Amino acid sequence: MAPLDKLHLHGMVFFGHHGQRDEEASLGQRFEVDLDLTADLEVPGRSDQLADTVDYVGVYHAVKAVVEGPRRRLLEALATDISDRVLAFPGVDAVMVRIRKPSAPLPGAVDYAGVEITRSRT
Repeated sequence: MAPLDKLHLHGMVFFGHHGQRDEEASLGQRFEVDLDLTADLEVPGRSDQLADTVDYVGVYHAVKAVVEGPRRRLLEALATDISDRVLAFPGVDAVMVRIRKPSAPLPGAVDYAGVEITRSRT
């Protein structure tokens, strides 16, 4: 049976230069990222050993590198890049990536524009 255990990294905030408009690429803006990682947490739950679980710090740095890295025009592409990086970590079976762009250049008031994707190892 596939594990139903989850690790959550929510509310990560980075500054990136993503978007369709040239101003977004040159000025940059804030991006908020949430991750839900599906992993089998039985072994680390019993061993209480850091070496037995997913490397949270490594995952954080991987997300930071993507968001603060080369420009992507679409949030969908940014989320896909993040999911690819996170799925490369040992023990991660699936990942939900949610990205919020609070300063999205829209013609009216909105809290944020965002995207959510879920990917798994195949």
